[in-house]
Amino acid sequence: MTKKTVHIVPHSHWDREWYFTIEDSNILLIENMDYLIHLLEENPHYYSYVMDGQMSVVEEYLRIRPDNRERLKNLITNKRIFVGPWYTQTDSLLVHKEAVIRNLLYGSRMAEDMGHNMNIGYLPDIFGQNAYLPSMFKGFGLGYSILQRGVYSEQLDNDLHFMWKSPDGESIPTNLMLFGYGPGKFLSADPTYYEEKLQPIVEKLENYNKHTDQILLPSGGDQVLVRDHFPSTIQQLNQQDEDRDYILSDYEHFMEQAWSEEPFDTVIEGELTATEHSRIHQTIRSQRYDIKQLNTNVEHKLLHLLEPIAVMASTLGFRYPQEWLDTMWKDLFDVHAHDSIGGCNSDDTNSDIMIRLRKIDRKADGLLNIIKKQVTQAVANELGEEQILVLFNTMPQVWDGQLTTTIFTKDPAFTITTIKGEPLDSTVLDQEYISGGKKIVVTADGEQEVEIPGYYRSEMLVTVTDMPALGYAAYLIQEGVSSSYRLAAATETVISNSFLQLEWTDKGTISLTNQSTGSTIENLLCFEERADAGDSYDFSPLPGDSPIYLEDGALIDVQRSPEVEKLTVSHTTAVPHTLEERQKQQATTPCTIITTFELRKTENFVRVHHEVTNQAKDHRLRVLLQSPGTPPTTSFADQGFSLVEHAVNNPHLSEWKERGHKEAPVSIHPLESIAGIESDKGTFTVMTKGMKEYEVLDTGQMAFTLFRSVGLLGRDNLTWRPGRASGINNKVVYTPDAQMQQCMTFDYAISFDSSSASPTVLFNRLYQFNEHNASYQKQSLNSFEERLDRFEIPYPVETLNAQYSLLQVHTTSLLSVCKQSYDQDGIILRWFNPLHEPATLSLSNYNQSISVTNLNEKVKEKVDRVTIPPKGYQTIKL
Repeated sequence: MTKKTVHIVPHSHWDREWYFTIEDSNILLIENMDYLIHLLEENPHYYSYVMDGQMSVVEEYLRIRPDNRERLKNLITNKRIFVGPWYTQTDSLLVHKEAVIRNLLYGSRMAEDMGHNMNIGYLPDIFGQNAYLPSMFKGFGLGYSILQRGVYSEQLDNDLHFMWKSPDGESIPTNLMLFGYGPGKFLSADPTYYEEKLQPIVEKLENYNKHTDQILLPSGGDQVLVRDHFPSTIQQLNQQDEDRDYILSDYEHFMEQAWSEEPFDTVIEGELTATEHSRIHQTIRSQRYDIKQLNTNVEHKLLHLLEPIAVMASTLGFRYPQEWLDTMWKDLFDVHAHDSIGGCNSDDTNSDIMIRLRKIDRKADGLLNIIKKQVTQAVANELGEEQILVLFNTMPQVWDGQLTTTIFTKDPAFTITTIKGEPLDSTVLDQEYISGGKKIVVTADGEQEVEIPGYYRSEMLVTVTDMPALGYAAYLIQEGVSSSYRLAAATETVISNSFLQLEWTDKGTISLTNQSTGSTIENLLCFEERADAGDSYDFSPLPGDSPIYLEDGALIDVQRSPEVEKLTVSHTTAVPHTLEERQKQQATTPCTIITTFELRKTENFVRVHHEVTNQAKDHRLRVLLQSPGTPPTTSFADQGFSLVEHAVNNPHLSEWKERGHKEAPVSIHPLESIAGIESDKGTFTVMTKGMKEYEVLDTGQMAFTLFRSVGLLGRDNLTWRPGRASGINNKVVYTPDAQMQQCMTFDYAISFDSSSASPTVLFNRLYQFNEHNASYQKQSLNSFEERLDRFEIPYPVETLNAQYSLLQVHTTSLLSVCKQSYDQDGIILRWFNPLHEPATLSLSNYNQSISVTNLNEKVKEKVDRVTIPPKGYQTIKL
């Protein structure tokens, strides 16, 4: 009989932060890495060690131990220590697709610079796998993937090896770590351990490896110190067990050996969120909503504003802020580590995460401020005008539409015009008079206070046409005369545009009508409040609890102008303050939700804004949005570069406990920004900013979690998650900040199409909702709106034209990223095609060479024509 080979892989899974802070982690890291380097150098028989596949630990170590760089590089080059391809172990279902790719880009390039990038898409502990990870790993030239979570036994053909396939058709050889990453953490040759622990684990692994003699036994854990006894322990195991060979190994060697024996035929497609063998924590995506919301805003600012505007400016002679962006992205990768972005941390750690996000946000604002100011000054040099407004368009097509901007003037009446003097349609959304204050003037009679004239701050909605693609256009501000509309109070209870109508009914509910067909959704919106007896990882229903519904509201006001209309309502009820009150059926705490609906003239969706001040504890609040037609069996959501399908009812839910699943397979699904339903009445779609989970109810309602409020990091025996607490055991960690007793805002948009809506249309609407544009007014009245305006900077002496376009693209595909290349020798553009058919693109007003690259931004070939595969993407370098 052929002996089985058991690959013992020593490793440490290094959490950047969790119930401990990042400082705790780094202090421990230095001690452990010192010891690891010394051990491997002194003991050549200690084969290798996997340092969790992330480069952040290397960078942190070398920040404190720079003199050990060559020692560490030598061990990495010789595959004694494995690092990469990640910078941090990111949560792939809670962050932007481009943030996942950027994490791999920094991790892979830094690992290559240190001598070797591990050839494994390593996913030991993240809570569910993004459907596009196989394609992303292939895009970085990785040969294999190893993961822990998300696969059902029925998907496996009696083997833990399978081909994992992305929606674009790319696939990668993959291994499932059935017992997670720590079954060999306490590896020992002690007879009792061998008989009672090791043998049963190895035998079960053999039962799941019918087509290979290679068995993987990951032997590590969280923040563990390298086990120096492993070589001698393995010698003893080989003496005890005549049927198996135990070897010190690594993930690369294991996968090469296993996949060289014969190909594995099983193919598993797409997103992996099964809860049979490992917990997925489906509802962690609504934990600490404030982190999710701010992270979404920061990602948008970096990817869709700062980087493309900096690229435009760099082609005009300004410096691209690469060094700043490097530090900002690395700080963001720390936020994106699976525990961090999940919010399942101590209050100290979550506070650090919010501070980190705010710092990145401020840096992005400052860099945008300077770039916009320099470009605007160069345009002013050309025009010889003082009162100009420059609008930036970061989309690669000429754009017509509405955008928001803020204008400062001495006169409350003003007009925004083109350079030729043609007035733009605009609406004053809000206007306030601001006192100029006083300044100190030194005179012959001493210091005197001098009154500074006041001015007006106006928030504007402006309609523009022919905005240059990936470029800017300048406009003039003429004071003293106004052609702007103003929102005015209306007595009607209806708002509408040419696409949609929203009506407040005499029943205290909202109806939504598609104007082209007359189809109406009655009772569009209500709210569901219920107990949350869970912890920071998982929502858990309280036995015997019934939801409280906020259905009938009160109308606050209706405002209208020819460009935009708004309707504001409130929903109020009393809710239990604590779980104890809820069990006594008491409700003493007010819950009020203020909702504003906004319809802009050019938009085929309604913008929705909620304001909630939460005063209760241990509960969950969801908005329930009624979809049209027959309740569906499936829904869709965006993930990676297309829309993925989700089942409304998980067939495993009826017998998950009997089958011993680790967690209830509830049909609560992740989304990046889009979720929707197709029915016999059309397509109902919701686009969100920071809301990351949804569920389709049997009523056809789409339930989007606004927030969860819990005060414990871990709790035993939840209704949907039996057994031990997740995370740290045997200690109660209270997290009062996670009760979210604060004011919160929520923004999303609803569209209602009469027929099937193309994914391209939906993604374009998302871009319109997110407003891929920025503005800058050259003015001297206010130096606080953009914080760096009050300081001196070196102004350009050059002049720039009143309009500029970097390039214009003709394609049905969408721009995913526009940035400077990692090597700072070109511009990287990535396009994605969410359709089932291939797409092509051509560039206007660009005459230089175009190359196709992989995700690692290494050139594959020069091309004249770019094709984007179905549900795929293509990266080009200019």
